[in-house]
Amino acid sequence: MRQRSDTGAHYEALAGEYDELWVYRPEYVPWMSARIAEALRLGVGDRVADIGTGTGLFAQEIARQVRPRQPILCVDPSQAMLSQIAPSPDTLTPLLASAEDVAERRVTLPYDQLDAVFMKESVHHLADQAGTLRGLADWLAPGGRLLVVMLPTTIQYPLFQAALDRFEELQPDPADIVEHLRAAGLEADLGYVEHELRIDKERYLRMVRARYMSLLSTFSDGEMEGGLEEMRAAHPEAVLTFPDRFAFVLGERRGEGR
Repeated sequence: MRQRSDTGAHYEALAGEYDELWVYRPEYVPWMSARIAEALRLGVGDRVADIGTGTGLFAQEIARQVRPRQPILCVDPSQAMLSQIAPSPDTLTPLLASAEDVAERRVTLPYDQLDAVFMKESVHHLADQAGTLRGLADWLAPGGRLLVVMLPTTIQYPLFQAALDRFEELQPDPADIVEHLRAAGLEADLGYVEHELRIDKERYLRMVRARYMSLLSTFSDGEMEGGLEEMRAAHPEAVLTFPDRFAFVLGERRGEGR
């Protein structure tokens, strides 16, 4: 299998424009945050961790929607990403650490247990998905929930063909994530959410050139330029319309919550 590029370097370079690249429709972050909060059945008393938070886009919106009494823990291995989080000690607590650091208890968390953990589009970065998810599951209190949000094994994005092919080569299967969570002692199920994206083609091309998906960092500059020309030829329309579909893998620990 083709190896990924240096993920850390990719996000360090992208940090300054990360939010601008992802917030391409104003309703996207509130929509996705609401789906995450609903899937996790978040309440004001929950101790929540966002693993692979990036710039805290979704954690911040979830905090706005749910208004938890305790700050959401925002975990990411990129200081450049975490530095984009606006200071908000009552709602968000940044923590410089990887998912593996948390899973293997190489860092100290402000909570002895967690009621809800979510990972949005970061599980594919884990070298040992089964082991890391098992370690994260061990942080859950009785009744705790762990949600993995990820793209399915195929996508209908208007990317160039080599990128779509490489995505299918590298992307984990959500069904395997279900099995990992079950092996970690959780009851786990798989569901999907979807919405339609409409985005100005030139803006999307700029996003692709900036490698807004970590997958795109595996292509050279020359390959990227060829891919962009392929996209222009395949999509003469000014506005691109395509489905954005996500797998929601939810694991729950048996027992009553707090």
